Amino acid sequence: MNIVVVLKQTFDTEEKIVIQNGQISEDGVEFIINPYDEYAVEEAIKLKEEHGGEVTVVSVGPDRVESSLRTALAMGADKAVLVDDESLFGDEYTTAKVLAAVAKKVGFDIIIGGQMAVDSGAGQGGPRLAEELGINHVSTAVKLEVDGTTVRVERDVEGDLEVVETSLPVLITAQQGLNEPRYPSLPGIMKAKKKPLERLSADDLGLTAEAVKAKTEIVDQTLPAKKQAGRILSGDLAAQTSELVQLLRNEAKVI
Repeated sequence: MNIVVVLKQTFDTEEKIVIQNGQISEDGVEFIINPYDEYAVEEAIKLKEEHGGEVTVVSVGPDRVESSLRTALAMGADKAVLVDDESLFGDEYTTAKVLAAVAKKVGFDIIIGGQMAVDSGAGQGGPRLAEELGINHVSTAVKLEVDGTTVRVERDVEGDLEVVETSLPVLITAQQGLNEPRYPSLPGIMKAKKKPLERLSADDLGLTAEAVKAKTEIVDQTLPAKKQAGRILSGDLAAQTSELVQLLRNEAKVI
């Protein structure tokens, strides 16, 4: 089975976001594998262990993304592909076009990714990529079973479960609860240093910057306003209710 994992590198979830001149500062920031994509890497490795085959992790981004790809290789993936051509960096539209070109180049039976990235929260990556490739897509998977070419997925639907059956090739996006990602072992880390990591450019993929140009543009970014301290209302219930209504109308302006 040829398994492709699409992976994004994101800020460590414990990092403090700093905005400078309308841009998010990366100075001194620690980057990690997007947590939802960790579930995708683990599930891909489990599928390989059960069915055989090869796991390829793919990402689009600058040189620093190599560290996250090496982590995935240390977990048990077989090879990695990094598209580090700045002319191919963009929004979800751009990334889907680029990842589709990579997937076609390396070949796949199943593609697995996280259900969203914790930095943007857009949740567009998987559906857009599946659409580009013309394959089925099942999101927010919490259980995945493959039997020959038949795929059975249990997916989270707002706290309930939905069971979907489809067939290969297919794209699956992982939800929390799908598995428990393993930690890279010391032997795995040593082996990862020697595993192949291919770097691809626009020319390698037969793409032009104009063909995958972003459809959106970020014009400004700001931090949310600081939360004000809460207020405790006093008096009997009727007095508190009256004061609350006045505050909601005059201060919060929500009624």
